[in-house]
Amino acid sequence: MTFLTPLGALVALAALLPLAATLAARGRTEVVRRRLGLPAPDRSSALRPLLAAAAVALLGLAAAQPALTSAARAPARTDVQAVFVLDISRSMAAARAPDAPTRLDRAVAAAVTLRSAIADVPAGVLTLTDRVLPDLLPVPDVGGFDGVVRRAVQIESPPPRETAPRATSYSALAQIASGNVFSPSATKRIVVLLSDGESQPVQTNDLARALAGYRFMAVRFWNADESVYDPDGQPEAAYRPDPASAATLGDLAGALGGRSFDETDLHGAAAYLRSLAGTGPTVPGAATERRRLPLAPYAALLALLVVLAQFVPRGLRLSRQ
Repeated sequence: MTFLTPLGALVALAALLPLAATLAARGRTEVVRRRLGLPAPDRSSALRPLLAAAAVALLGLAAAQPALTSAARAPARTDVQAVFVLDISRSMAAARAPDAPTRLDRAVAAAVTLRSAIADVPAGVLTLTDRVLPDLLPVPDVGGFDGVVRRAVQIESPPPRETAPRATSYSALAQIASGNVFSPSATKRIVVLLSDGESQPVQTNDLARALAGYRFMAVRFWNADESVYDPDGQPEAAYRPDPASAATLGDLAGALGGRSFDETDLHGAAAYLRSLAGTGPTVPGAATERRRLPLAPYAALLALLVVLAQFVPRGLRLSRQ
């Protein structure tokens, strides 16, 4: 049991005031009653102040936000690993308006969503321009993955090695096979490409040989009415969306024995990703998974019931006693 805001329990001290006043008044009344020889009062007369004090105490408990917490080491698969390759070329800065989410913004959000679909699979983050560079090697820590992909992945950071009208080169994906990205124990190796499909020409046969045995899927982030905007909010005249990007990414996925999805079908993409991962042996991971059950709503509900109990007709309460 933990209290998220323990200072909130000070509210419960207010419950002592009506309770103390009631007890003091009852004490004085009892002395007078005995001296005058009067009959004992109805015991239910003290019920309403006590209920009020109980309600305030429960609200104070709710303000302290009690919660039941537990910690466990999240399971991690030992037979499979995945890498999410995010295209960070200049075209991924395209958006429908200067203040609209860019393609990369949407790709980052999709990476987080897809990563959660295979939470027990160690996953890493790579960036792609005309080369592939690792930001995070596959780890079972979902929170660590989310932090890296949200904070470290930026447009052209780092920039491509060469200046070209179209910087993205899917041929660079072959570097995954030679870059020791996956651990030797990973018999299933999944590559998830998040890109707009706008790439330099690629020899898919050569890439298929380099990534033989790998499992591949791609998600495309693209709209025909998107532009790359300069700092003044003006569209850059040098950029034009490539309508052939869907075919480019589809051909690439087909050559690698995988599938390509549009960003509007993340549900289908997640289901396919889970099928690529399948099932397999797990071990307790290094990351600790913490679970928390908030109890404040239950305390507040009980306080409400106590307050409502004060409005129950006295005759009904007495008949139940």
